[in-house]
Amino acid sequence: MVLSRIAGIVVRVKRHARLIALGLALVLLFLGNAAKVYQIGFIQRLDNILYDYRLRLAMPRGQDERIVILDIDEKSLREEGRWPWSRDRLALLMDKLFERDGIAVAGFDVVFAEQDESSGYKVLQELGRNQIKDVSQFQSALAQLKPQLDYDGRFADGIRNRNVVLGYYFNNSAQDVSGALPEPVFAPGTFNGRPVAFIQWDGYGGNLPELLKSAAGAGHINPRIDSDGVVRRLPLVVEYNGAYYESLSLAMVRTLLGPGKLAPGYATDKGGDYAGLEWLELGTARGTLSIPVDQEVSALVPYRGGRGSFRYVSAADVLHDRIAPEELKGKIVLVGTSAPGLMDMRSTPVGEVYPGVEVNANMIAGILDQNIKQRPPYVVGAELALLFFTGVALSLLLPLLSPVRAALLTLFALLAALGGNVAIWLYADMALPLAGGVLMIMGLFALDMFYGYFVESRTKRQITGLFGKYVPGELVDEMLKHPEQVVSMEGESREMSILFSDVRGFTTISEGLDPRELSQLMNEFLTPLSRVVYKHHGKVDKYMGDCIMAFWGAPSPDPQHARNAMLAGIEMQQTLRELQPHFKARGWPEIHVGVGINTGKVSVGNMGSEVRVAYTVMGDAVNLASRLEGITRQYGVGVIVGEDTRNAVTDFVYRELDHVRVKGKDKPVAIYEPLGPSAQVDKAVLEELRLFQQALKLYRKQEWEQAELQLYNLQRLYPECNLYGVYAERVAHYRNDPPGADWDGVFVFQAK
Repeated sequence: MVLSRIAGIVVRVKRHARLIALGLALVLLFLGNAAKVYQIGFIQRLDNILYDYRLRLAMPRGQDERIVILDIDEKSLREEGRWPWSRDRLALLMDKLFERDGIAVAGFDVVFAEQDESSGYKVLQELGRNQIKDVSQFQSALAQLKPQLDYDGRFADGIRNRNVVLGYYFNNSAQDVSGALPEPVFAPGTFNGRPVAFIQWDGYGGNLPELLKSAAGAGHINPRIDSDGVVRRLPLVVEYNGAYYESLSLAMVRTLLGPGKLAPGYATDKGGDYAGLEWLELGTARGTLSIPVDQEVSALVPYRGGRGSFRYVSAADVLHDRIAPEELKGKIVLVGTSAPGLMDMRSTPVGEVYPGVEVNANMIAGILDQNIKQRPPYVVGAELALLFFTGVALSLLLPLLSPVRAALLTLFALLAALGGNVAIWLYADMALPLAGGVLMIMGLFALDMFYGYFVESRTKRQITGLFGKYVPGELVDEMLKHPEQVVSMEGESREMSILFSDVRGFTTISEGLDPRELSQLMNEFLTPLSRVVYKHHGKVDKYMGDCIMAFWGAPSPDPQHARNAMLAGIEMQQTLRELQPHFKARGWPEIHVGVGINTGKVSVGNMGSEVRVAYTVMGDAVNLASRLEGITRQYGVGVIVGEDTRNAVTDFVYRELDHVRVKGKDKPVAIYEPLGPSAQVDKAVLEELRLFQQALKLYRKQEWEQAELQLYNLQRLYPECNLYGVYAERVAHYRNDPPGADWDGVFVFQAK
C-alpha cells in the first residue's frame, strides 16, 4: 500500500516535472536576491514597506519623560533672533540647564564649526594691533573685556566639566574638512581580519577645538538613509581614515552612564560560528548594555511613536526662566531644531516630516531600554534557509494538488510566514526580511495557477482534437464551455440510450472483395454513419468490424438522449440509401444495416485493466440494444427500438413489432419500429398500422384463420413490407403446431 502510494507520487512528480522546474527556478531567483548576488529593487522597497508596517503596529506610543528636546523653534527665533545665536547666549543656556534645572546630560544636534565674532572682540583686537597699538589705556581695557567679549571662550567655560556632548558630521569630500574631531572610539586596526563593512567617509565638519576640548564628548549626527529616502537606521560607529567614531546618541548614553568601555561583540565570543560584528557592548558602572548592529554597524531606530513622542521645550522658555526647575531635573536634553527653515527634517517610517533631533532621541531611549531590533549579518543565512525549504516544498507540492488545496496550502504558508515573522519581531526582537518570502510564496502559487491555466487550455485543444474523433466538435465545445455538466470519468450508473448498427451479410460481402477494396468500402460507409451519430450529439464507443456501437447521455448529460439516438438510427438508414448509387458505380454490392436502440440504466465510465482503459458503457440495457440490432433482419425492418426508448419519445409514431424474449434475458420485451414524428406520418401509414394492430390481436388470441386473412390482405396492399410475411409464416406454423392455451404471445429467439 505504502509502496503503491509512493509510486503514484513519483509518477505525478514526473508528469509535472516542467512546472516543478519552473518553480525551483523562481526559488533560485529569490535566493540570489537574498544572498546579495544581485538586488531586485522592488523586493527591497516592499521589504521596507513591510518593516514600516510592523514598526508602526508594535510601537509603544506615549511620551518618554526621560528625554526632553530643547527646541530651537519659531518662537525661539522670534525672541532671540536668527540662528546661529551668539555663544554667550548658549553659555547662559547651559548655566540654566545644569545649575538651575539640574539636567543629567545635554547633547547638541548642531555643529559649532566657526568662531563667533558677533561680540566685536575681533575688530577691537585688530585695532589694538594696528591703529591704536600704542594706547596703553585701550590695551588694558581690552584685556579686561576679553572674558566678556570672547563668546566662544564663554561657551567653552559653560560646557566645561559638565555632561555636554557636541555633534558633528561626516561628508564624502576629502577637501571639505573643518573643525576638529574627537578621539576615535576604536583605534585604527581594531577590526583587522573581521568581516565588518563600516560606512566610510572622506571629510568632516567638526567643532572648534576649544569647544571640543571642553566638552565631555562628541558624536556624529549622520543618519543612514535607505534607498527610498527614509531614515530607519543610525550608524553607531563609522570609519574615517582608518579610525572609528561613535554617533551622538551613543556618545550621550556613554556620558550619561559614566565612564565605561565600549567593546565590539562577536558571535565567536559566545561559541558561535560567524566571525562578524553583531553587537556593541557598553560596560558601565551601572551594568552592561548590549546594542545589536547590522553588518554596517548601524542600529534600527526603535521609534516609539509619531512626532512628539518626546517632550519639546522651547529654548526661549529656558533662557527666560519660564520652565519650572523640577520639570527638567535629571532629564536627558537634546538641543535641536524643529523650525522648518533650519533644514533638520527627515523622512521616517512614522512621519514624512520628522525632526532629526527626535530620531536621535528615539535611539537614546532604545539603547537605554534595550529594545532595539536585531538584524545581525547571519540573518542573510536564516532568510536563505527559510526561502530554500519553503520554496522547494511548495514547488514540489503545489503542482500535485487541486486548485482548492493549492490555495489552502499557499494561504497556510503565507500565514505561517507572516505569523512567524511577527512573532520573532515581538518576542525575539529580531527584524527578519519578509518581502522575499511573501513574494516567493505568492509567485509560486501564481505560477502554478497560470501554468495550470495554459496547460489546461492546451489540454482542451487536445481534447477537441482527440475526443473530437469520437464526438462532434459542437459537443466538445459545449463540454468545454460547461465542464461542470460533464460527469466524472469514474464509473457511475445513469440512464442512457445505446445504438448498435451492423451490416447484413457482411461475411458474404467481404469474401467478394480484396482487402484493399474492403478497407475502402468500410471507410466509405462507416464515416458517413459516424457523422450521423455526431450530428445528433452521440459518441461512437467503438467499431467492431462492420458494427458501430454508439451511446447518448455521457459524458455530458443529455435529457433528449433517447430522441437523439432514434433520430440518428433513422437518418443512418436514409444516409445508407443515398450511398447506394455511389457503391454501385464503384462495383460494390449494396449495403444494408440493421439498427437496434435501447434505453435504460447502464454503468458508464473508464473501464478496463491496468494496462488499458476505455470510456464505455456496460449493462443489461447495452446487451439488449445489441440483441435488437441482431433481430432486425428477422422482421425485415431497418430500426428496432426497445419499449423504454419508445416510452421516452412519445411524439413519434411506432409500429409494434412483437413481444420477444431474446437470448440471455428471461423477461420478455416489447419491440417497435419508429416511423417518424407524429406530425409527419400521413394517414395511409396510420391506416396500415391500424390494420396490422388488428392482425396482432388476432395472432395473440390464437385466432389463426382470421389473423391469416388479415395478414394476407396486408401483404396484398403493402407487398414491400416483409413483416407481414414473417407473421404469415408463424401463423401457418402455429396452425399446424399450436403453442398451447398458456401461450403469452411472446416469441423466443434462441440465437443472438
